[in-house]
Amino acid sequence: MAQADNPSGLPLPRFVSTRSNPINVRVGPGTKYDIAWNYVVSGVPVEIIQEFDTWRKIRDADGSEGWVHQSLLVGTRLGYAAPLIANGEVAMRSNRSGEAGVRARLGAGAKVQIKECDGQWCEVSASQPGERSSYSGFVAQEELWGVYPNEIFD
Repeated sequence: MAQADNPSGLPLPRFVSTRSNPINVRVGPGTKYDIAWNYVVSGVPVEIIQEFDTWRKIRDADGSEGWVHQSLLVGTRLGYAAPLIANGEVAMRSNRSGEAGVRARLGAGAKVQIKECDGQWCEVSASQPGERSSYSGFVAQEELWGVYPNEIFD
């Protein structure tokens, strides 16, 4: 991802998450455009794929695209468990190794907070719906939606 000549000066594409709720997603970059749909919960991971002035064209995990105002997005990295095997689970491990002990098994679509990635493994945390406690550990980077292959950040 190279530095882009766009309004934010940040690289495109990039992953962010929704800041608040509800959020109207529009068919074009401005309030004069119709609302295509809205997010009723905050903290949804999305990918910014285009910029126009203060508007950001986003794509969600389902591939749906639309425009939202930049103020409704935040740089927090969230993602979804994306098992490589159909009907599979993603193993959250105790360290960056496929041989490490399993701390939790995440079903497809389980939301995680992504702390850092080294290009192969990401340190994540997740909580079960309705539970206060959370689990943290490491997930193979290729089994997450919300990070790019080989992307490194901390």
